[in-house]
Amino acid sequence: MALLIRQDAKGIARLTLNSPANLNALSDEMLDALQSEIDALAADPAIRVVVLSGAGKAFCAGHDLKQMQAARGQTDKGRAYYADLFARCSRVMLGLQKLPQPVIAEVHGIATAAGCQLVASCDMAVAADNTRFGVNGVNIGLFCSTPMVALTRNIPCKKAFEMLTTGHFLTAAEAADLGLINRAVPASELANATQSLAETVAAKLSAAVKIGKSAFYEQLPMSAEDAYAFTGKVMVENMLWRDTDEGVSAFLEKRPPDWSDTD
Repeated sequence: MALLIRQDAKGIARLTLNSPANLNALSDEMLDALQSEIDALAADPAIRVVVLSGAGKAFCAGHDLKQMQAARGQTDKGRAYYADLFARCSRVMLGLQKLPQPVIAEVHGIATAAGCQLVASCDMAVAADNTRFGVNGVNIGLFCSTPMVALTRNIPCKKAFEMLTTGHFLTAAEAADLGLINRAVPASELANATQSLAETVAAKLSAAVKIGKSAFYEQLPMSAEDAYAFTGKVMVENMLWRDTDEGVSAFLEKRPPDWSDTD
């Protein structure tokens, strides 16, 4: 049984975490599978949008704690394993944001610890309205320090700190209000709502979306002055494309654009 299932259709790649027995935990094997698909998607021009979902009753319950405990052994060996584990996990999380394609999380059940980090690392997220989100490692004595990085870049710091120190779970409605997810929908409508969002994005000029995603993350840490200078250059480059010329002309002439969708 494949740990990670990929299905492509109409420019949309759906990745499904497929380890329901352990709530799709981010085991060593799952992280390796995710990294392999991220690398493949980065080089696949036919894919315009990526959807990330989970099989079974939960999206993702975070790291595989049984695997982590088994690695303790000698202090030095355990230290090296944990350092490598968190480095590989961070690479996956950053890899999702570095993908040229927008990534949409389709979330149900629970998204806890590194599973919540996974949601926060995606560009957008749609969740079933009965989903719960938490960074609750503190309940077992393990502060969710790496999940904190993505979480604090999605929601206000005081709320994030409360979650991190109390183990409090967010409802889907709270997650939407705070900006962790884009919207919460009835569970029966989750797949359709996510697919609709993916198809909407996939219908745009792919090259423009890709340059826009890259610029979006690059400008975030900049000062406003530096960000305007940087994004101005991005818009100049974008404006000079043949397909952008066609898109603007089509809008002014009130007709559908005839895009080649190359930059």
